[in-house]
Amino acid sequence: MTVLRLNPSATSSYGRHIRTKMDKVTATQLSTYNDEFNADVKNKLATLTVSRDAYSEALGDRSSYLQHPAVFSHKLSIDPPITNQKRSGRCWIFACLNILRLQMMSEYKLEELELSQPFVFFYDQREKANWFLENVLATMDEDVDGRVVQYLLKDPVNDGGQFDMIVALLEKYGVVPKDAYPETFHTSNSSEMDALITSRLREFAVQLRQAHGEGASAEELRERKREMLADVHRVLVVSLGQPPEQVTWSFYDKDKKFHEHRDISPLEFYKNYVKVDCTRLVSLINDPRNAYMRKYTVQYLGNVAESQGVRYVNIDIDAMKLYASRVIRSGRPVWFGCDVGKFRISSKGLLDTSAVDYKSAFNFTLGSTKAQRLQFGDSAMTHAMVLTGVHIEDGKPVRWRVENSWGDTAGIKGYLTLTDAWFSEYVYQIVLDKSDLPERVVDVLDQDAVELPPWDPMGALAQ
Repeated sequence: MTVLRLNPSATSSYGRHIRTKMDKVTATQLSTYNDEFNADVKNKLATLTVSRDAYSEALGDRSSYLQHPAVFSHKLSIDPPITNQKRSGRCWIFACLNILRLQMMSEYKLEELELSQPFVFFYDQREKANWFLENVLATMDEDVDGRVVQYLLKDPVNDGGQFDMIVALLEKYGVVPKDAYPETFHTSNSSEMDALITSRLREFAVQLRQAHGEGASAEELRERKREMLADVHRVLVVSLGQPPEQVTWSFYDKDKKFHEHRDISPLEFYKNYVKVDCTRLVSLINDPRNAYMRKYTVQYLGNVAESQGVRYVNIDIDAMKLYASRVIRSGRPVWFGCDVGKFRISSKGLLDTSAVDYKSAFNFTLGSTKAQRLQFGDSAMTHAMVLTGVHIEDGKPVRWRVENSWGDTAGIKGYLTLTDAWFSEYVYQIVLDKSDLPERVVDVLDQDAVELPPWDPMGALAQ
């Protein structure tokens, strides 16, 4: 497909004209707009209706949610308690750990289990601080006012993440049961801590660039960086608590039999009790701007310095649906990333491209393609959840069941339904085991990755 790519060095004669002589909004224009608005009685009804509630509720299309009840031909046999990320951007961690716990619940015959998202979050923040400062060192000779450096400075320790980032954390640090490292105020309400760490990291960026300008060697700069990370570690421990080095896992199974496993390191717990090899999981994206069956990465995107970074295989949307539905029908969940704010009726727990009737109120519909929305900043992956069911009619998926991490009062007891049409337009990523993919897809991982710029929407972090 053809995608517009702007050349920043080229300026059209029209563009130069626009900057030197802008067309102003006049009183005559405003009067005309008002006359046209008031001439249509439908606009008064729209105002009375829409001004009282959110668009998604006031304009929710009843036929849409009646057509897509929360009933599915295939759904997982286990429905664990719904988790709640609260006022934080940790959905990508919650979604991954919600998948890992299902295997454990089945093996150990558990009625409920939650793995510690705060434990992973602690190390993610510490690793992201190091990642940021390493990128500061790598861009010392870049203009501080240039796009690259300003982008890196924008959000050094965002809560959000990509799936390969949690794999890196699990492989390095492991995980623990949630009761061994539970929530604190700042895990559930992370903005204040994030802001403090961000301000401190920006100060460190100033200091490192100044030291570089004064002739400090690469090793001297790295030593300063290591000293700086002590401040970040202190903020994390004070705010979140010291992560455990050993845990005891005690539980009753469904038969009320008591079990206890003592003196387990977090990494041992991950390797010996979770027993999922996350390094076999592949991130598949649907990015219609770029060539399919190619491997992609995003410059400067990651968290753990010694990891492979973030890598994707770009596939078409029909293949993505086919692979995901096969996994669900085999009884296993699927991690996925999407733009959750689009066409969602929160009270009905429904995501559908026909769910919100903008036409009736505003006399227009939104018609950009998926590629255009990505390229012009109107959409990107914003949230990660878990696919736990699919409804098949005539051999094709019609709707999908979603386990969210917004608590059991969101959606329908914590679950959402997304239609297949919505999947096509607003799902950007799924994660599957290599064994669930054709060999030709797995082979794409052997390609040299196409590196996208750091601000590309495929670098968006699920929150």
